[in-house]
Amino acid sequence: MVFGFRSDAGERLDRIEESIQQMLRDDAHSIELAMSALLGKADPHTVGPELRATDHKVNEAERNIRRDLVVHASVHGSIDTPAILVYMSIVKDIERIGDYAKNLFDLAADGSDLSTTSRGPRHTEMHAEMLRMIEQVGVAFHERDPERSRTLLTSGDELLDDFDDAVSALVRSDSTGDQSVAQALAYRYYKRIVAHLLNVLSAVVMPVDRLDYFDEDPEDR
Repeated sequence: MVFGFRSDAGERLDRIEESIQQMLRDDAHSIELAMSALLGKADPHTVGPELRATDHKVNEAERNIRRDLVVHASVHGSIDTPAILVYMSIVKDIERIGDYAKNLFDLAADGSDLSTTSRGPRHTEMHAEMLRMIEQVGVAFHERDPERSRTLLTSGDELLDDFDDAVSALVRSDSTGDQSVAQALAYRYYKRIVAHLLNVLSAVVMPVDRLDYFDEDPEDR
């Protein structure tokens, strides 16, 4: 674990930790809503208001956590500086996941239905995979489990490569049908969601100065 806190942080830190877990659960709900619309299982007009309300909750939670951290650092002094830096960093990554869920929803709102494409089953698999990964990342972070985190980082990197390959295949294709633009955008949004989840895991296995590098391609880190 790359960060810690003094024993007198107690209840305040517990509240921050629970808020982070709730943000991840809300992100999962946003992805569930967005992908349901994008895969033709829900009417975008029906799920849109709930998705926006959920994203608002995530944004508010981020602000509250940052406010709490500033107060605790300046008034109570109960949370060590490395922990503050980590929390400030990862809550931004978690908030960004909700933004990319909205981007996926926008594709559906613009009329895309990826279930009708030749890659429809793969998009359905990614729906389930993103939800599974959010849950697993939440557990790994909560438990500060480096072994689980490294396993997830490896599988996450493989997904990033898969997404790049899928976009390249769509770009090289001569076909202008099969909703190629929507599919390419969707794969990019999947990539950003997974990359931000990997950044959260970096807090468990990397020193503070190397946080946030997992949203870069492996060769650029």
